[in-house]
Amino acid sequence: MLDAPTRDRILADIIGTYSTRQSLPLLTKSHPGIEMDDAYAIQKAFTERRVAQGRQVRGFKVGLTSKVMQESMGSTEPDFSAMTDDLFLPEDTPIDCGRFFYPLIEIEIAFVMKSALKGPGILPVDVLRATDFVLPAIEIVDFRVGPGPGMTVVDTVADLAACGAAVLGANPVRLEDIDIRKVTGQMIINGKMEHEGMSSAVLGNPVTAVAWLANKLGEFGITFEPGQTILTGSFVRAMPVKAGDEVIARFDSGLGDVLTRFV
Repeated sequence: MLDAPTRDRILADIIGTYSTRQSLPLLTKSHPGIEMDDAYAIQKAFTERRVAQGRQVRGFKVGLTSKVMQESMGSTEPDFSAMTDDLFLPEDTPIDCGRFFYPLIEIEIAFVMKSALKGPGILPVDVLRATDFVLPAIEIVDFRVGPGPGMTVVDTVADLAACGAAVLGANPVRLEDIDIRKVTGQMIINGKMEHEGMSSAVLGNPVTAVAWLANKLGEFGITFEPGQTILTGSFVRAMPVKAGDEVIARFDSGLGDVLTRFV
């Protein structure tokens, strides 16, 4: 466990990467005593700093939603991060690739809440009642810490769970109109279908991811608020992108396409 001054220095270093444009070495290497509680404390302080600067928390992301990814990162459960409003980008609008460090893309389903939801004790049925609609989404994964050999979930949690931004589609679908467990999604880069997956890859059901997050956030005294958006985790492995790439996330079940371009 780190002391408060050390956590404050790490926070300052992470914030500093936006000016230096240089990512940090893995925190688990430079600070061997860092633990998961430290990582979430650093993440929380980063978000609070952004809110103090005028940003708003508009949602959350869930990561490591498959057993394979959890094992690769030395974790036994998913991870999460708050997302401020500046991390949500409009679809079909050029994105400056230079704002990111090591951008990767993932495809997933986003839940938009119509009523508050707070753990503990949240079940999938509670998520169904509290959800307004779902949207197709592209998450842009990014790393202000690392990446590198030996990276663990502690490194990514401190780094906003490796969240760079998200692009939301504008085609809402009600949960009662689809089988959310059986949505197929394709990742298409520059016209080539790179990966295809099904929503059941996300903890068996994306609804389960939202319930897990509500209960986890309840441990921190945090509530999902109406209108907030929850990114539930990727169907497929992340793929790198660069300037000049066009990305389409294509979903069935009426969710349609989300398009974004990197410049």
